[in-house]
Amino acid sequence: MTSRRGNRVQERTGHPVLRALAWLTALAVLAAAIAGVTVLHQRGSLNEFLCGGDCGDRYVTAPEQLDVADPAGQALSSPPPAEADQGAVSAAVEATLGQPLLGPHVGVSVRELDGTEVLATSPDAFIPASTTKVLTAYAALTTLDPAQHFRTSVRLDGSRLVLVGGGDPYLMATPADRGFAAPADLATLADRTAADLVERGLTQVQLAFDDTMFTGPADNPTWEPSYASQNQVSPITALWTDRGRVDKRRVEDPSGTAASIFAAQLTERGVTVTAVEPGQAPTSATEVADVEGPTVAQAVERMVLTSDNGAAEVLARHVAIAAGAEPSFTGATESIRTALAAAGVETTGLELSDGSGLSRRNRIAPSTLTSVVAASREAAPQLTGDLPVAGFTGTLVERFVGVAGRGLARVKTGALNQVHSLAGTVTTADGVVLTVAVMVDQADLTRPLDSRAAVDAVVASLAGCSCAAP
Repeated sequence: MTSRRGNRVQERTGHPVLRALAWLTALAVLAAAIAGVTVLHQRGSLNEFLCGGDCGDRYVTAPEQLDVADPAGQALSSPPPAEADQGAVSAAVEATLGQPLLGPHVGVSVRELDGTEVLATSPDAFIPASTTKVLTAYAALTTLDPAQHFRTSVRLDGSRLVLVGGGDPYLMATPADRGFAAPADLATLADRTAADLVERGLTQVQLAFDDTMFTGPADNPTWEPSYASQNQVSPITALWTDRGRVDKRRVEDPSGTAASIFAAQLTERGVTVTAVEPGQAPTSATEVADVEGPTVAQAVERMVLTSDNGAAEVLARHVAIAAGAEPSFTGATESIRTALAAAGVETTGLELSDGSGLSRRNRIAPSTLTSVVAASREAAPQLTGDLPVAGFTGTLVERFVGVAGRGLARVKTGALNQVHSLAGTVTTADGVVLTVAVMVDQADLTRPLDSRAAVDAVVASLAGCSCAAP
């Protein structure tokens, strides 16, 4: 005898019409998911979702908080280990390169620390996403003085103050602990400025703001329009606070916003500001206060660790200034190329439209990335130490968990729609340290996280390899 409850269950699940409705609902959910990913693809907006773009402060881990062996980082300052066996390296990655999730366009380069390439699966240049920042970081560390501080100042011309932007990528509105060397902030600058003005008997001023250190467009014409609405990057200027954001939202005029914040801070300290407008101070103006931000080395470390798009573009402009080029997107990318050429880095197929990797017009070959990492051993040893540690720091905190590469790879991440890349160093099971780059730019569109894991697996295969030459 069947109970009424049993009949109701059967009615709910067994009726042909209900079964058809269930299938239609499932199909609708699947279609919505695919449509959502497609929309993201069209907008170019998987960066933040996959944390290969600007990942923010939640991925900052101070090096002293790490409790992990770091052979990859240590090896660059020690004598080169045994040579790698080319056949063993090729065999190690062969199985992982066949994963359909990677798509039809895959490139891998593996080098020894002396720059000898032991594996190159493709001569092509790929859309690199944020692994572009490896090139920017190298150029910054070799072109600029790593110990140089970014400086923001205030100058006085009669009763007119000028807030002068010095291109500090990490200038804050108010003091804050950002997980690395204390950044400069406008509140401290306002304290010092107000104290000086009061001593001079000035309690009412006009305020101008000068961001002319950088030139050219503040937004890159090759960037997707959605990058603005999704906070991927703010307009690039020489004067901003909190990376061009207020309440974590991108502002259209970072320079004017910073000046308005500074004006309000001066008013709170007894100095009335009657007007705020763009302007420059004459050479005869008197400097009344300044604040020093992080050093170039500290800014590069943070930029690489968190994949900070804005900081990458600001640093690239400083590279241009040091190289005597126009401090714009064009001058910055030209200066990065110059720095690579000076180091003898392979640049076949290289195309750069920005320093952050947001542009889908960028093209970098895997061999270029491994060549840069190898070159940094002598020219910029800090670079490999700045790279995120697999499974522990930066953009790799939540990756390589449960696989061979955890703690053994230091690699910069990159992610755009259908684009996944890694570039850095990996230590094999028998202690050989290799530079590695893995790049795909036609990955499975509907399964971005799985595609990303498939790229991780290639690096993990090297970490699990006994690849030392006999």
